[in-house]
Amino acid sequence: MKHFTPKKIMLWIMALIVIGILVWQGITANGAPDPSESNITPATAILNTAILVFREGLEAILVLSAITAGLIRNKKDSWKPIFVGSGISLAATIVTWFVVVGIISLVGSTTSELNVQAGTGLLANIVLLVIMNWFFHKIYWTGWISLHNKKRRQITDVSKEATPNVAASYWSLVIIGLTSMYREGFEVVLFLQNIRLQVGSQVILLGALIGLFFTGIVAILTFVGHQKLPYKKMLILTGGLLILVLLVMTGETAQEMQLAGWISTTNLDFTIPSWMGLWFAFFPTVETISAQAFAFVFVVGSYVFLQFIRVWKPKLAEKLTN
Repeated sequence: MKHFTPKKIMLWIMALIVIGILVWQGITANGAPDPSESNITPATAILNTAILVFREGLEAILVLSAITAGLIRNKKDSWKPIFVGSGISLAATIVTWFVVVGIISLVGSTTSELNVQAGTGLLANIVLLVIMNWFFHKIYWTGWISLHNKKRRQITDVSKEATPNVAASYWSLVIIGLTSMYREGFEVVLFLQNIRLQVGSQVILLGALIGLFFTGIVAILTFVGHQKLPYKKMLILTGGLLILVLLVMTGETAQEMQLAGWISTTNLDFTIPSWMGLWFAFFPTVETISAQAFAFVFVVGSYVFLQFIRVWKPKLAEKLTN
């Protein structure tokens, strides 16, 4: 019979709170807060701000936790680049907030936020796509095979041959922390400007703190789950999370480019719930779905191809010769 410790009970309570918030928000608000909505009340502004911060925070947490779980290093060391990258990006986000507020106060409504948002989103998505693809091969799969062949005793027991990859991956964590965290922070800064102009910065701050609170709960649950799972299962789970987050980011960037007029919008003849667009960036347009399909094929397809060349083909040739 399993015993429920206070720690386990607290984790279950936090998980139920997050699930309850998601279900309630999806039912009552159709899952989609509109940052451009006008004449909103302070209570609505707080709710919308909290949801937007929470949504963007989820993406950053999944990326950072997945990469941390796959890093073949001492647990203490693996946190250093995460803190460096996320800390710099957090500071940069705060600075960006004041810069954007200052620009808007100077030039009024003449600034094209959609163009800036689409451009930065596209750049961040390309960087993250390339780094994720590299990391997927070098750390998740090559790293796992190397560790498996070296007795699988401890994550810190890395062979000399894997050391260069580990050193490179260590610094790549800083880059991933910067790109993923700042991308979400920059989007939040832009999303909240219209709400700020209507209700003021104090209301925005309260909503952001609520969103960060629930984001912190998810972060705790995610990292605790990684520590409890066996290493191989953890890699499979976090690899899947990486793909999911990549698809979400790609869908968001494609939609931002559509809103900015950079690419066309070809609607498909079916409807989807608005909450799927909010949480999974799945929109019924040819452009967004095509972009997500390309990202999926780029990462997963290239892995399958390399796996065939490196592993499956030699094994098949060996069987045929025997």
